[in-house]
Amino acid sequence: MRIAIVDYDVGNVRSILSAFENQGSDAFLTNKKEEILSADGLVLPGVGAFSHGMENLISFCLVDMIKEYVLLEKPFLGICLGMQMLFDESEEFGGAKGLGLIPGKVIKLPTKDVLNEKLPHVSWNELNSNSVRWDQTILEGVTDGSDVYFVHSFIAQPENPSHVLSTTEYSGYHFCSSIKKGNIYGCQYHPEKSGDVGLNIIKNFVRICQQ
Repeated sequence: MRIAIVDYDVGNVRSILSAFENQGSDAFLTNKKEEILSADGLVLPGVGAFSHGMENLISFCLVDMIKEYVLLEKPFLGICLGMQMLFDESEEFGGAKGLGLIPGKVIKLPTKDVLNEKLPHVSWNELNSNSVRWDQTILEGVTDGSDVYFVHSFIAQPENPSHVLSTTEYSGYHFCSSIKKGNIYGCQYHPEKSGDVGLNIIKNFVRICQQ
């Protein structure tokens, strides 16, 4: 399987490349249209500010390219900031438009001061299914309540509850931590830094690409 990792100068992607290679895929970093559109799967990584990420996607002429890839109905995975940019907009730093592939917006993660928990949310935390079936998704075989690694201050709010694949609780607030809309998947956490659970998620994405 040839898995393209979008190269737009946002974040260190070495661990993502290694994780996909560990699962037997031919993972490669690219921003070239022909390589992206011919890939069996596409991954949009990212850390940092929403507006900076979108500015870089625009400067590399990747916005229309990503939308064209999604229309091919091949598997797509957004990780952390890469998941957030799938949505319509973010309120971060006064607001910025996203890719608009999933209806919804990105907001600052609410916290309850009485719990004395601060942002960013940097910790291992649980994935909860809330009775959503995970079979035949990137979370197949993952046990409800498994811990994965988070680093973020903002969260995505899908308009359609059916797009929420998992939730996670922090400071008394339950937020969307995994999404699925057709061939589009997203992880607010970092599967490449989440041990065996994360590798299983990546393995599942590679399997979906094979189908």
